[in-house]
Amino acid sequence: MQPIIQISGLSKTYASGFQALKTVDLDIKRGEIFALLGPNGAGKTTLISIICGIVRPSTGTVLADGHDIIRDYRAARSRIGLVPQELTTDAFETVWATVSFSRGLFGKPKNPAIVEQVLRDLSLWEKRDSKIMTLSGGMKRRVLIAKALAHEPQILFLDEPTAGVDVELRQDMWKLVRRLRDDGVTIILTTHYIEEAEEMADRVGVISKGEIILVEDKAELMRKLGQKQLTLHLQAPLAAVPAALSRYGLALQAEGAELVYTYDTKAERTGITALMKDLAEAGIRFSDLRTSQSSLEDIFVGLLRANA
Repeated sequence: MQPIIQISGLSKTYASGFQALKTVDLDIKRGEIFALLGPNGAGKTTLISIICGIVRPSTGTVLADGHDIIRDYRAARSRIGLVPQELTTDAFETVWATVSFSRGLFGKPKNPAIVEQVLRDLSLWEKRDSKIMTLSGGMKRRVLIAKALAHEPQILFLDEPTAGVDVELRQDMWKLVRRLRDDGVTIILTTHYIEEAEEMADRVGVISKGEIILVEDKAELMRKLGQKQLTLHLQAPLAAVPAALSRYGLALQAEGAELVYTYDTKAERTGITALMKDLAEAGIRFSDLRTSQSSLEDIFVGLLRANA
């Protein structure tokens, strides 16, 4: 199936000479949740702004559902919804008027049923006649999402959508995201809450210094780059790791009462089996054990350090 977003040779250099993007090539699959991760200043917002038609690229092409964002910008933009970080709307308008106006901006005919459904999905229906200025921060964030969904886009960008919002809104938002994905909407997410990307994303892209340094299925990324740890609770503390076990890179913790073995998925079977055999031969006994695995955040930090 053809990707819903196709980015080729994309770059952006501002008048100041700052190069925000350096030859980005990226395909985003139809119907997936794609998490774009990167530190502040990495180029995430610039990339999103170019795709959404807010910033003009210096070089390269972007196709949104087969439509060039410059040559066929009306058709391209009609397929895209953007939830920005900040609320930009008339504070004196009502919720209903604001969301309805957003639908009209994309040339969509009036459809009160669609607007009502969007407001109900975001728990805004009871606030439909309230002015934006009277809403709480969390409710204003919901309005941002409603505005982005009013014209029924096939591509939805969420730029730090849960920054500074309460837990209830965050949970509601992710329920909605899952439902949209199930309905065929493609979701592109930027977030500082990496645990959200770990829970929600199908694929992960990492951008650093204006370049895409990795794109990978989340499960495959965790398998290839994630490290695991086996912690053994020893029956008797050790003063030092025996020389016969030096090849495993073991570490002592808890004043010698715990022995920690760090390994990757490639060494999982043979490494643990051999370790257990060598522990028995060295006369080391343990009373309990536990395993843990590195998170997506650990992998993300490691990638950035490697690219520093």
